[in-house]
Amino acid sequence: MAGTDDLVAGIEALGEKLGAARASIGRRFIGQDRVVDLTLSALVSGGHALLIGLPGLGKTRLVDTLSTVMGLDGNRIQFTPDLMPADILGSEVLETGKDGSRAFRFIEGPIFCQLLMADEINRASPRTQSALLQAMQEREVTIAGEHRPLGAPFHVLATQNPIEQEGTYPLPEAQLDRFLVQIDVPYPDRATERDILLATTGVEEAAAEPVFTAAELIAAQTLLRRMPVGDSIVEMILDLVRACRPDADAPEVVRQNVSWGPGPRAAQALMLTVRAEALLDGRLAPSPEDVHRLAAPVLSHRMALSFAARARGVTLPDVIAEVAARITKVEAAA
Repeated sequence: MAGTDDLVAGIEALGEKLGAARASIGRRFIGQDRVVDLTLSALVSGGHALLIGLPGLGKTRLVDTLSTVMGLDGNRIQFTPDLMPADILGSEVLETGKDGSRAFRFIEGPIFCQLLMADEINRASPRTQSALLQAMQEREVTIAGEHRPLGAPFHVLATQNPIEQEGTYPLPEAQLDRFLVQIDVPYPDRATERDILLATTGVEEAAAEPVFTAAELIAAQTLLRRMPVGDSIVEMILDLVRACRPDADAPEVVRQNVSWGPGPRAAQALMLTVRAEALLDGRLAPSPEDVHRLAAPVLSHRMALSFAARARGVTLPDVIAEVAARITKVEAAA
């Protein structure tokens, strides 16, 4: 019982701390509450996030604010077509000492941090994009045969401009799968845009304050994995992920529209993010509604529509929502 009481107390305290982080972020990144919640969920779950939205919607500002609020050492890389892997990872240089001796010295690249902003990641070549793969999966990089650990924790928040095609390179499926969630950043509503206008065009702007430290974030990530998940939620996650794969047992909407579906990593991501969603909402365990809310952000970048489906105007969020609704009905009937 003592262990259970400690877990409940820890979860409640973490929920309050996340509420304070939300408030601090809101001083600089106004509105867009869903975007903030999904980004916080990704960090507390120990994963990476891909933010997709038009220029000028505050993606860079959000990442910079998160670096302050979560107490993380952050770096930013502006991806361009001529960016090379060494520009991200670092390189060895030959130095000559005062005594004439020569030795190689490694100069760390910007990836050696705790929160990396990969700005417009789809502008870099596949060779450069691949430099992030090992870092995102293993939290280390191998340079000149030597394994070099990255910061702890280590998170990548990448942005992508969806409107420009010339001079861009779509992210490979293997790299997309490393992002815990895809976060679509929409235009703000009128009231939010008015608040932004007034807050950012005056003499002074509000500043965000640190709420977490790196050590506290690591502790939060550990606590999140101890959060209980009911058997019904586990089965719902499995049913949803497996139903999104276009095989013989898939729902008709999937067989007709989806070329390939999510793998086991998608189920792992859902398992973590529904816990974070419950934490942000002040609850001790995730609910079926959490699975519904996280389905599209977790699954949409791990699936692909067929050419015919795109021609008909079908969207992945619509397909995922229909599958989730059918699964709920089946489980309610059972």
